[in-house]
Amino acid sequence: MIKFLDLKQVNDQYQAEILAAAERVIKSGWYIKGEELEQFEQAFAAYCGTQYCIGVGNGLDALTLSLRAWKEQGRINDGDEVIVPANTYIASILAIIESGLTPVLVEPCLDTYNIDHRQIQNRISEKTKVLLPVHLYGQLAEMDKINDIAKAHNLLVLEDAAQAHGAEAFGRKAGAFGDAAGFSFYPGKNLGALGDGGGITTNDAEFADIVRSLGNYGSEAKYQHRYAGINSRLDELQAAILSVKLKHLDNENARRRAIAANYVANIDNRLITLPNLADGKSQAWHLFVIRCDDRKGFMSHLSDNGVQAQIHYPTAPHKQVALRGMTTESFPITENIHDTVVSLPLNPTISDDEVSHVIEVCNAYVSP
Repeated sequence: MIKFLDLKQVNDQYQAEILAAAERVIKSGWYIKGEELEQFEQAFAAYCGTQYCIGVGNGLDALTLSLRAWKEQGRINDGDEVIVPANTYIASILAIIESGLTPVLVEPCLDTYNIDHRQIQNRISEKTKVLLPVHLYGQLAEMDKINDIAKAHNLLVLEDAAQAHGAEAFGRKAGAFGDAAGFSFYPGKNLGALGDGGGITTNDAEFADIVRSLGNYGSEAKYQHRYAGINSRLDELQAAILSVKLKHLDNENARRRAIAANYVANIDNRLITLPNLADGKSQAWHLFVIRCDDRKGFMSHLSDNGVQAQIHYPTAPHKQVALRGMTTESFPITENIHDTVVSLPLNPTISDDEVSHVIEVCNAYVSP
């Protein structure tokens, strides 16, 4: 069976470096908010092309703390609206709700799966304060057009870059397009820790200071609490491991792009809709997502022929029990995407022979 993702195999590539980093942290006797975190934050900020990176507990916290920091700055208030794609992972919307704000859902483009900038304009109201584009599956949203809209309406832009480490366009990387960006370092991400982790990038010094405080119980100095904060910190061990893996990220992304290009060039089946292959430099290819009307039958075919696939994501956020009552609107494009998407295996450790087998199995699929 070709696994969808084998994290052991991914991390085994760097086992010696990871063990050395872990040993260094253990022997240091310092495990929270130390030199390892500072070094990773500086390195990741430089990688993304921003002045600051703040390590936090996870990707959800990265979005939530960003919104909360803007509230502390007086730039947004309870009940303000945040425009977000309707087909995102639920975390994007949970961050908005948790921050006391109101999510406004917008349909995506079917060919990119990212928010349709043409529909954003129609959803802006006097209460709109933030645009939250999601670089879904590793492809950058149309940030030039989104930023133009934000500038015209004096809106803040928060990138959800949880799946887009290293995605690039216009000579800039994900995390450097908005006023701030939230990243996840969940183990399965392109840049993944060996546990939960997240980060926020920005060029706003005051914002960065507030985020650091909010994630440290609202404290700017020991036992002095300016804000009603939370505990959300990227620990020394995960920071050290991420520093190791950051050095290899570009090479891994290059391998992802090569696999994706192979899939696009050679999967030829009218029953399968392939993703849009954008400029290779702009797509991080966190996931390779196709669509198939008979998803159940197609996934059974893959499994029967030794290919493990997954669904990202089977249920649209507005259809989740947790968000019932959030909206009465219909989102047919979003619902179609969630009903038909299938993620094929794509990670840097898949061999060329395995890629060829996935292609052969996809091409052999016939409708029942």
